[in-house]
Amino acid sequence: MPRPVPSGVPGEARTYYYERDFARNAVKVMPGEFFVGREDIVISTVLGSCVSACIWDRTAKVGGMNHFMLPGGQGNEAAFTDLTAASGRYGVFAMEQLINELIKHGARKSNLEAKVFGGGAVLRKFSTLNVGERNAAFVLDFLKAEGIRVISQDLMDIYPRRVAFFPASGRALCKKLTSTDSSVVTAEQQYTAKINTTEVAGDIELF
Repeated sequence: MPRPVPSGVPGEARTYYYERDFARNAVKVMPGEFFVGREDIVISTVLGSCVSACIWDRTAKVGGMNHFMLPGGQGNEAAFTDLTAASGRYGVFAMEQLINELIKHGARKSNLEAKVFGGGAVLRKFSTLNVGERNAAFVLDFLKAEGIRVISQDLMDIYPRRVAFFPASGRALCKKLTSTDSSVVTAEQQYTAKINTTEVAGDIELF
């Protein structure tokens, strides 16, 4: 049975497990991480106000997913150009990193297509900042500017989401969770606190 094949680059997801729902080996993408592969595996994540882009090259049969919390850097961080694991918290770095890694794996930018998820209004402290809405707007604007077609999306609303992406086929599944799912909210609150104190060095199917 195929297993995730890591590249060892900074920011790459390293949480591997067996996904019983799909009878496949899987890798879980946490906030600030990404993963690219072409094996018959599952790349999964859980989103609140964060956004994930699942990008696939149907010719090269390679795909990947990222998971970011904020649209872009602030202050001095906006000037950073190195794609470190820490900078994966920001959409602009997360998107560039994912696309660059796909190209390294044989994808062509002109062949890329995207499915995007997340941006739910789940964090009360962030409600006035519209973080989920900003993330959703950012990912769509970024992909449009890069000429990458968005073939499906499930963005905003008030619900957390579980997303499963199959890089060998480009298939993506999205399941909305209860809006009061404490584990998702707690995880995003913890990640928000961490990034505030850490310096930077097709169709949607429901299941």
